Amino acid sequence: MAAIRLLGLDPGLRITGWGVISVDGNRLSHVADGAVAVGADAPLADRLAALYEGLSRVLAQFAPDEAAVEETFVNRNPASTLKLGQARGVVMLVPARSGVPVFEYSTNLVKKSLVGAGHAAKQQVGMMVRTLLPGAVLETADAADALAVAVCHAHHRASRRRLQSALAQAGAL
Repeated sequence: MAAIRLLGLDPGLRITGWGVISVDGNRLSHVADGAVAVGADAPLADRLAALYEGLSRVLAQFAPDEAAVEETFVNRNPASTLKLGQARGVVMLVPARSGVPVFEYSTNLVKKSLVGAGHAAKQQVGMMVRTLLPGAVLETADAADALAVAVCHAHHRASRRRLQSALAQAGAL
């Protein structure tokens, strides 16, 4: 089986982190990471358009096979939650419009998949990303979070494929 590329995305209205990894069997390797920063003073529509354009460039450059997006949590400010939801919609739209399957993972599941605890600190997640992906520089916390989402997807993707294979074999018996 050939290596595949996975894109992890950590949605944000001001900064959206992204990370690309390569998966070959059970071997993970860092390809690239970064962040799309959008001016906080621009009108919301312009910010969403800039986010769309920035992520479109990432997809065009790295051509991922699948994408994984971190689910957003609901905070105390409903207006902020709504705006973040709009940014998350753009983050999911870009790969979907390119024909790239999109998967979603909760923050707690991402942390648990990497660190073993769903309420792990950001520093622990960053340390595990650096451990699992030697050579990853992690210039921003958002990029580290995005790589964590990609690693989480790689782990769950492998489990899902094994389960589907076992079910197919059981059905053939």
